Amino acid sequence: MEVSLEAINKSFGSVRVLKDVSLHFPSRKFVTLLGPSGCGKTTLLRMIAGLETVDSGLIRFGDKVVNQLAPRDRNIAMVFQSYALYPQMSVRQNLAYGLRVRGTPKAARAEAVERVARILEIENLLERRPAQLSGGQRQRVALGRAMVRKPDIFLMDEPLSNLDARLRITMRAELRRFHLDLGATTVYVTHDQLEAMTMSDHVAVMNSGMVQQFGTPAEVYGRPANLFVAGFIGSPPMNLMPGRIEAENGVPVFANEQSRVPLRHLTQRLQVGQHVVLGARPQDLHLASSTDEASAHGRVWVVELVGSEKLVDIDLGGKRRIAVQVRADAHVREDDPVHVRIDPAQVHVFDASTERRVFEAA
Repeated sequence: MEVSLEAINKSFGSVRVLKDVSLHFPSRKFVTLLGPSGCGKTTLLRMIAGLETVDSGLIRFGDKVVNQLAPRDRNIAMVFQSYALYPQMSVRQNLAYGLRVRGTPKAARAEAVERVARILEIENLLERRPAQLSGGQRQRVALGRAMVRKPDIFLMDEPLSNLDARLRITMRAELRRFHLDLGATTVYVTHDQLEAMTMSDHVAVMNSGMVQQFGTPAEVYGRPANLFVAGFIGSPPMNLMPGRIEAENGVPVFANEQSRVPLRHLTQRLQVGQHVVLGARPQDLHLASSTDEASAHGRVWVVELVGSEKLVDIDLGGKRRIAVQVRADAHVREDDPVHVRIDPAQVHVFDASTERRVFEAA
């Protein structure tokens, strides 16, 4: 089932929490609403569910406008952060409850519960109560209660946030697999970019009630539309360096007091004197062996070992630091003088006034 949002606006009192949000979620895809706390993503999800009213704009499921439909008439299923299981009921009763209140015959209810329990591998938990379950088991039951209805649309509001780090990794893969097996459209809310990037077909990056970018995980990571997306997506985060455009032999050059980077591929898009911000991910920067190939010079501020890599923070002077990701066996120590090579083909350039990306010529 396709979901379309057309110019959605929402305010709570004098606070405008959603501002002309328009999105289209293709049928049977896993779409994530990603952004910091307070950006409006949960409010938007609750409007799709019918739990919040729309001030203006249209919500369509397929060709049907659903603004005035009650939640029970939208054929959606929602999984909450708190799981919201009935503590006095067994797992079996929790799974069957939604079907029972809709008048589904007892035999059909039992068949549906057994089917979902097999998929989720919780057949041995059916007679237990929620208090007797682990966090991961409760999460599976919450998913099962949504799945048992065979909804057109799954809505999930940070369902993994209460799990420990190891279980979250396992459940990310399982949620993705459940989505593929069930074939429903899934709309997922999270502030965790790793969840969004690993699970989603499409990601809507939100901030301050507006959609900053909508695209595949590869698109929002590889071609961020603006400075917010560039700084929010990626771990470790992108280095962002302000400067201006100068000319050197007819080629635009990014320049500030610490670095110079030629931008030959953007000749037609940049003007001399233009103030820009240069973005470069730590894994795209390299420690240079000589000053000849260096784009910047500095001194190692701190070295952090992060598994198979080291993250090297380099003080460029002028209260500016950048991070470079190197192999764990690289010989680099605090206070060492270093040279940094910035590959022009790997950088991102943003106009300082609009904060929007300067896109390469097609």
